[in-house]
Amino acid sequence: MAAAWSPASLHAQLTLRVSGPPVATGAAIHVAGSFNGWNPNAPDFVPALQSDGTFALTLPDTVRGPVEFKFTLGSWETVETTVSGEDIANRAFTIPATGAATVSAVVGAWRTSSPRAPTKSTASASVTVLSDSFPIPQLQRTRRIWLYLPPGYATSHRRYPVLYIQDGQNVFDAATAFAGEWGVDETLDSLQARGDGGAIVVAVDNDGAHRLDEYDPWINANHTYGGGEGDAYVEFLARTLKPYIDRHYRTRTDPRNTGIMGSSMGGLISLYAALKYPGVFGRAGVFSCACWIAESSLLAYVRAARPHRPAPRFYFVSGEHETPSGQPAREQLHVVDALISAGVPRGSVKALTRTDGAHAEWFWRREFADAYRWMFDAPKAMHRRQ
Repeated sequence: MAAAWSPASLHAQLTLRVSGPPVATGAAIHVAGSFNGWNPNAPDFVPALQSDGTFALTLPDTVRGPVEFKFTLGSWETVETTVSGEDIANRAFTIPATGAATVSAVVGAWRTSSPRAPTKSTASASVTVLSDSFPIPQLQRTRRIWLYLPPGYATSHRRYPVLYIQDGQNVFDAATAFAGEWGVDETLDSLQARGDGGAIVVAVDNDGAHRLDEYDPWINANHTYGGGEGDAYVEFLARTLKPYIDRHYRTRTDPRNTGIMGSSMGGLISLYAALKYPGVFGRAGVFSCACWIAESSLLAYVRAARPHRPAPRFYFVSGEHETPSGQPAREQLHVVDALISAGVPRGSVKALTRTDGAHAEWFWRREFADAYRWMFDAPKAMHRRQ
């Protein structure tokens, strides 16, 4: 375990100091965050009891820049909540480049492991689970895949554009979502009722333990950030999952009608997928991109990308103050500049920074409709009835 902070610390280190409800005998507080793969039971991230009754943990000095985290009692079933037992947003902090900092946190309550009434499913009738264990041969794993078919799909002969979204458990259903769902099904149902042509949505779960690995193509110098499996993951999306969907459902298969979307790390891998396979994914929605985790490698990759014709359309959105330093919004500008320099037409890139934006599902839920409409609205012919 990392040693407690002292005034002699000169490195860029963050000390997390936490207090809250009593912890049962034999239990221990853990920290799960972007720096340890969101492992709720990581043995090296256990705050130690201090003389004043609080618990404290100093992160390794290799952990720098913006971080997100939550406290648990060793599992997501015992994660911190509000006093009334509601989910809370990820805690966030930007570790300074030099010196040390301390974040003091108060936990309202711990979610108990005792039986609770199951959360009611909020998925609409348009949503099904395509498979609980869809094979990912490139990674020798399986994954749950969700499928949204537009209302009227069963009685029509139309073909539809397809949108692939990361972190599938957060896309449709509050019963499986962590800290809220995007409500993509309700949004698309509503848009179609007002005249939109509709779309098929394929949402791919992350599996928790490998999320940082699968959503980052580059191995991070800081091993706690993982990485290195993103290339295989997007190959799965482009070469395994998309062909399956195209064979079994009435899709429009061309890149203008195939989009990919995600938030945070999911935004990073969605951007990479559109750059690596522009002939497959012609639309990319990048929400609150965690570009910082691989910024130099990502920017080099963007600048080296050869323009594809027609160029993919990239929709970026982030919050101005998602972190104290505004890093997601600043890095979004860097990526957009690199895309333009690489030859992507300015009209193919839209980048927004919302003053009230947060690194949270409610924000991405709110922004989804605008992103979807922009991504798939040009040319108009893509929604023309067949």
